[in-house]
Amino acid sequence: MAGKSPRKQARTGRPPATGEVDAAGARRRSLEAISGFVADDDGSGFHKLLNDRVRLGILSSLAVSERLSFSELKKLLDATDGNLSVHARKLEDAGYVRCEKIFEGRVPKTEYQITRSGQAALGRYLKHMEALIRATSDK
Repeated sequence: MAGKSPRKQARTGRPPATGEVDAAGARRRSLEAISGFVADDDGSGFHKLLNDRVRLGILSSLAVSERLSFSELKKLLDATDGNLSVHARKLEDAGYVRCEKIFEGRVPKTEYQITRSGQAALGRYLKHMEALIRATSDK
């Protein structure tokens, strides 16, 4: 009975069926993926940074656009100037977005781009959300 769960066998008096072992393994892997995200073992504050609606919106918007201006992000996210500015600065400080201040004629314009680090962070966040969805929808 190698590979069979002794707990399952002890509860039911029979070894678990193959499908039960596969489902249990998939669930365990999903829960491990989620726990790594929730526990934030690396100490980076990663999950706190992307669990905010505005910051996640900024990264998501920039992931599908080459660059966006402050005004475009403000409209897309329905955020105030101050709110968007603070959240964009946090992402910039984390190295997830790049901010460039330019002039169009005499009018200043702030544009944002997602960095490779930001793309990786968003990808990691989405993987964890997918794992959470899988784990909770398997019930």
